[in-house]
Amino acid sequence: MIMKRRTFLQTTAALTAAGLLPWTQAEAGLLPSIGINLFSIPKMLEKDFRGGMEFLSRLGFREIELYGPFPFSSEVAKQNWAKVIPALGFSGSGYYGKTATEVKSILADNKLSTPAIHTDFETMRNHMDRLGEAGQTLGFTYIGLPSLPAEFRKTLDDYKRAADEFNRIGAAAKKVGLRFTYHNHGYGLQPINNVTPIHLILENTDPKLVFFEMDLFWTMAGGADPIELFAKYPGRYHMMHVKDMKKKARFSGDGGDPNQWIELFPYMTSAGEGVLDLKTILTKAKASGVKHFFVEQDMVADPEVSLKKSINYLQTL
Repeated sequence: MIMKRRTFLQTTAALTAAGLLPWTQAEAGLLPSIGINLFSIPKMLEKDFRGGMEFLSRLGFREIELYGPFPFSSEVAKQNWAKVIPALGFSGSGYYGKTATEVKSILADNKLSTPAIHTDFETMRNHMDRLGEAGQTLGFTYIGLPSLPAEFRKTLDDYKRAADEFNRIGAAAKKVGLRFTYHNHGYGLQPINNVTPIHLILENTDPKLVFFEMDLFWTMAGGADPIELFAKYPGRYHMMHVKDMKKKARFSGDGGDPNQWIELFPYMTSAGEGVLDLKTILTKAKASGVKHFFVEQDMVADPEVSLKKSINYLQTL
């Protein structure tokens, strides 16, 4: 028996080194399934959605996070999107001209799943039935609010109204088999009259109905400590946008102005190429309850190089 066990271990080690066993280093590491938010490669997807999915799968990504507007989105969302298209330089979003069924088929062909999407406030408030139908078709569970409308973040009372609205949306989402998630965008991380808005939202929302997605880059830019948030609010953060910083940078203001976001785009870099201690942060995130990790490099200029660097680094953790 001793010889057989020794032989088995030696053979297993050899097969693993040769890459012949059905598990890989990535699957055995810190992040067994690495995802990506599609806002990283919008222009590529607009030209060739299927080719873009093949590209992501080839790099090793296994989950994607879609962003809206979608065919079912509110007219307000579609109108707002139309206003920013000239500045973005592309128009594609949602299903990129495909049907939900076609998207699901393309993802399946490339061993990709969609646990989450980003959509808009009005669609969540008024068209939860449409979101539920889309979730059943594509298989996503989380519907994320990428940013809070300005009228809900001017005062502490505004943030309290937002928390109340989140509870209502979360309850509606639960009824159709979904989970509502709030994605921070850098504002609300510093105190107003000794109260930090993100803490106010976390403490005034039902943990069974309202979940959170941390954007690591914007959290750092807003002057908050991600590890402290994970420790203070275990179980609340279910998803995370993984980004790195060339050097630590802060918003020029409160982080509520899109111009302040754009100013910091040059500081974004591939995971492992910057100054953030990603191994420690991601380890704490996972221990706190984060379930899905999405690389996001907003409209990255050279995805073949930059995204490959990110996933290669994350697979070593």
